[in-house]
Amino acid sequence: MDFSDRLDGLQQRAATAKAEVQVAAAESREQLRQRIEQAQSELNRSAAEAQQRVQQAAPEKRSQWAQMKADAAAKTEDIKAKIDSRTRQLDAKAAAGDADWAETGAADALDFAEWAAYNAELAVLDAIDARAYADELASTARS
Repeated sequence: MDFSDRLDGLQQRAATAKAEVQVAAAESREQLRQRIEQAQSELNRSAAEAQQRVQQAAPEKRSQWAQMKADAAAKTEDIKAKIDSRTRQLDAKAAAGDADWAETGAADALDFAEWAAYNAELAVLDAIDARAYADELASTARS
């Protein structure tokens, strides 16, 4: 498996997310809603693909990471519900509390993404080591 290509894709995804957030900071709420809908659609597609891979894999081949990604899709429904309810709020104090909750949630999501990146690095290094060890044993067995 070419982990370098996957890491390049992850790096590109992070750069795209950063650019999207920077542009979104100056947009109207209607533009933000459209951007949120697009991001939600892309996240749903990614989660569906992860769930499909989990279901297709033999039980012994299922990765806890793939399952975690599939399970995380449920969290997005909570975020979507909060966004939908926000549009119905008329109370400024409640809206401020909702904004605080959303900012905390965003910070937590970034913390999780950073943690996931470190874990992905460790998992890739482990996979490379496991393949090197398997190749070494196969080479020794042939000798």
